[in-house]
Amino acid sequence: MSTATTSPSQKGLNPVIIIGALFFVFGFVTWLNGTLIPFLQLACELTTSQALLVTFAFYMAYFFLAIPSSYILKLTGFKKGMAMGLFVMALGALIFLPAANLRNFPLFLLGLFVQGMGLALLQTASNPYITIVGPIESAAKRISIMGICNKIAGALSPLILSALVLKGAQAIEDQAKAITDPAQREVLLSALAQRVILPYIIIAAVLIILALLIIFSSLPEINTDEDHVDDTGAVVAPKASVFSYRNLNLGVICLFLYVGVEVMAGDVIGTYGKSLGMSLDQTKIFTSYTLVSMVVGYIIGIICIPKYIKQEKALMLSAIVGMLFTLAAYLTNGYTSIVFIALLGLANSLMWPAIFPLAIKGLGRYTKIGSALLVMGIAGGAIIPQVYAFFEHSMGSQSAFLVSMLPCYIYIFYYAISGHKTAVAR
Repeated sequence: MSTATTSPSQKGLNPVIIIGALFFVFGFVTWLNGTLIPFLQLACELTTSQALLVTFAFYMAYFFLAIPSSYILKLTGFKKGMAMGLFVMALGALIFLPAANLRNFPLFLLGLFVQGMGLALLQTASNPYITIVGPIESAAKRISIMGICNKIAGALSPLILSALVLKGAQAIEDQAKAITDPAQREVLLSALAQRVILPYIIIAAVLIILALLIIFSSLPEINTDEDHVDDTGAVVAPKASVFSYRNLNLGVICLFLYVGVEVMAGDVIGTYGKSLGMSLDQTKIFTSYTLVSMVVGYIIGIICIPKYIKQEKALMLSAIVGMLFTLAAYLTNGYTSIVFIALLGLANSLMWPAIFPLAIKGLGRYTKIGSALLVMGIAGGAIIPQVYAFFEHSMGSQSAFLVSMLPCYIYIFYYAISGHKTAVAR
């Protein structure tokens, strides 16, 4: 059972608003990657495979930092841990300043990795917090509310950043190709790279202010180190280790694949559109289309879960829709194919809200480390786009998209119908 160290009245609207603000912030930062991929590809003269290292550097931070984050939270508690995560994210944003001045792609990747470090700590704290702060049966609804905060920010961030850093991008790309003098090309691309400096100074400032607000807020602390209590009120003895929970073990794989397909639909959609012959001026806002469809899905989740549909049934239906839209994207061309990829946002929207509570259900004192293992699964956002890039060289973008995505949705379907059941892992 999990309890707060403050009175129940303090666990109501205020925590939800504060955590909602956190989800908005890390949604804004996370979904900037959809704009950074084409921006850095142009500014740093990268191939598609190199540009997709943006998602690799960002999401691999979760893999390396999730477990340390759980130990940090044991020392700091949820509240101070969230603030620390925001400070680390601010540091990552500030690394963009020298990276832009030097037009140095590895330094950009370092900044992204540091941002991912901060987000690993923030996610390890905030996801179990919002799950546990109320009844587990309605956790998917609360996470859906958080998802709306996250994806509204995600829909806005590429629009805002692309307006600032990719204005006239196609003309700049054509001009860079036409310039034969390396010095002139350097001047042009250096001026382009420096467009990110002001936005990331503002981002760093906002992150620092929010961290200070968290520290001085009335956000209650939650204790996740007690034994799990079942629906009858009986204490359930903890199992031998965190790896004894089948729903968690299979849930980590499920979340890994889910984040992979989410990043493919959100961040890689612009690169996919460019491979179909569309210009940078057209593709730079495709990420926002995906995130708008995710917001629609979250609204459906808030209305329907758990009143009309259980979270595991919602996950099953989402996986089926994901398979159908992936096939439709493969079988169509041009903007129609892009529309089906954007609509994958609708299919993906209820997956995180369903997978996370199903995976940590019954963990009791293992909740923090279980949450950390799930956050490690966010590394799927690093790996699945690289799988796509590997196949894209040999079979083209549409076939590569199908091969990368369809097996993921098939496994998510399996987890929804069977994998989430809480039998002891053998």
